[in-house]
Amino acid sequence: MSYTVALTGGIGSGKSTVAHIFSNLGINVIDSDIIARQVLTPGQPDLLALHAYFGNDILMKNGFLNRIFLRDKICNSSNDREWINNLLHPTIRRIAYQQLLHSRSMWSLWVVPLLVENSLQNYVDRVLLVDVDPIIQLDRTMMRGNIQPEHIEKIMSIQADRFARISVADDIIDNSGSLDTLKTKVLALHKYYLSLAESRNKYLL
Repeated sequence: MSYTVALTGGIGSGKSTVAHIFSNLGINVIDSDIIARQVLTPGQPDLLALHAYFGNDILMKNGFLNRIFLRDKICNSSNDREWINNLLHPTIRRIAYQQLLHSRSMWSLWVVPLLVENSLQNYVDRVLLVDVDPIIQLDRTMMRGNIQPEHIEKIMSIQADRFARISVADDIIDNSGSLDTLKTKVLALHKYYLSLAESRNKYLL
């Protein structure tokens, strides 16, 4: 397995943008959110399990996942949230691990929004946090236009707080500035991670 950096951050922090920049630099990106969407497509075992647990309300008329209903359950019921997490997270981790095993870039980026919540920091070589002020998180997420402010605040309240993420981070990107500034920071980290990966590989040899 190549040198692995976990990328984490709260909703609206800019994880996807950072991951996209790294991808353009030739780094293999394994994204837990993308895997989650894939395992919840029609016919997949985890969606069938959700259907059996919640009934028809979890599905839209076309058979696809009703994401609004699922989000409501995650935000408003700790019991349902725990059941959903126990169902989905092992599947997502298993697929992510397989993808990391087959990664061929010098180092790999694993996007893990709930890294702190699931105590996954010890499974990677390094943790990179995309950090922004909570007010910026809220504003940026609202700009997406598909989540109400009260839902965003609820999601933020059940995620690990900013200081818990900072406590496990090896590197932190402040993403409160411009896109050009962000690209400069990502490029510098990419060069740094290449050097760490090269050193690790030499040691293993």
